[in-house]
Amino acid sequence: MVIYDKEYAKYSLFFGGVIFMKKLTNNIYYIPHKSDTDRPVIGLVNGSKYSLVVDAGNSPHHAREILEEVDQLGVNNVKYLAITHWHWDHVFGIHYMNLLTICHQLTDKKLKWMQQLEWDDKALDERVASGEEIEFCSSMIKKEMPSREGLILRNGDITFDSKLEVDLGGVTCIIENVKGDHGEDSCIVYIPSDKVMFLGDCMSPDFYSGARSYSHKVVDMINKITQYDVDTYIAAHDEPLEKEEVHQYFNELIAIEKLTRDIANLEAAIEVFKKEYMRDPIEDEMDTLQCFVNGNLK
Repeated sequence: MVIYDKEYAKYSLFFGGVIFMKKLTNNIYYIPHKSDTDRPVIGLVNGSKYSLVVDAGNSPHHAREILEEVDQLGVNNVKYLAITHWHWDHVFGIHYMNLLTICHQLTDKKLKWMQQLEWDDKALDERVASGEEIEFCSSMIKKEMPSREGLILRNGDITFDSKLEVDLGGVTCIIENVKGDHGEDSCIVYIPSDKVMFLGDCMSPDFYSGARSYSHKVVDMINKITQYDVDTYIAAHDEPLEKEEVHQYFNELIAIEKLTRDIANLEAAIEVFKKEYMRDPIEDEMDTLQCFVNGNLK
């Protein structure tokens, strides 16, 4: 499903300058993801009184670039920052942004834990060796921030348990915890007036506890997401996708979760798939089958 932005170098123009911020609707802008240092999508929601940024970026430098982009747009008072989940690429810019930060209670707990860690190369390497960190994130952190001296991690200002609504003046943001395998704190940001939803990484599998995996949690998460009337979805490492494509993917996940329930090896999962669909699974389906089998083994 992931469609990487191979045309990232095609800049948008604003008042004659070169910027990366793209306009999605009258109220919503976004900065596309950048895969070379694992920079996620950054959102901006503009109301008549205030504006809200979705995710803080993966470094102070990234956060500075985001704020510079936002400043060029001349939007209303940029007051809030909504964090979709605790992973480094979404939170390392919180301190630099210095906005009123909104996050789930579990996200806040993780942020406080991260403040106790060391982030130099030696500490990262040790956490990779112990299984506490994964090699991909370690290498991306080193690439984005060759030096982490002065990196300051900050927790949230406003926390919530299930759902929070933020009135920006004529535009409301609904921030809801949808859980999922990628993180129990995974949240969506939904803007009803524009029928747009920022998904963060909630649709991604778990890759922090062993092999990449999905579990039955994905069904409950999809049910929470699809209760909303959405025309455009934006995942954190993807381009905006229309409702039909995303819902087709949701249906595929639900179907494969049902087929693979309690199956503990890939070969058996493939046979069940072939019996159901009268064909071999394609590459993406094979990957999804493996993720659910891995989840059954955890």
